[in-house]
Amino acid sequence: MALPAPEALPRLLVEGTPDGILAADRDGVIRLWNAGAERIFGWSAGEAVGKGMDLIIPERLRGRHWDGWNKTMETGVTRYGAGDLLAVPALHRDGRTLSIEFSIQLFRGADGAVAGSAAVIRDVTARFQKDKELRLRLKELEAQLAKPR
Repeated sequence: MALPAPEALPRLLVEGTPDGILAADRDGVIRLWNAGAERIFGWSAGEAVGKGMDLIIPERLRGRHWDGWNKTMETGVTRYGAGDLLAVPALHRDGRTLSIEFSIQLFRGADGAVAGSAAVIRDVTARFQKDKELRLRLKELEAQLAKPR
């Protein structure tokens, strides 16, 4: 069995990957939202496309997010290098907080100015919670060992 035609592979990859993929324009309006993003965040593509990214950004982090976003859109410079994995809290449709990791890519228009950005996102909530529990248990054990006998 042969692979689909090479020109079809990018679309199939975006549509079929379990990771969330979203793209937003310069104003932070979501323009692409794949099935992985639907699974992670609980919003369908029909509900998310055309909306701002505040849909998934916890309210307490929005100011910092938009300050960084606007600076990046203006300068074309991000403090994150190619391949850096960012880890932040995010919001699910039902209001619960998720822990996500993602990489970003800037898109430039024909004039060279930043036109928007894309992110490939993975939900790491379960791993983050397990790591938190292990750190707490380690702290407890270290405290027990430090007690005089």
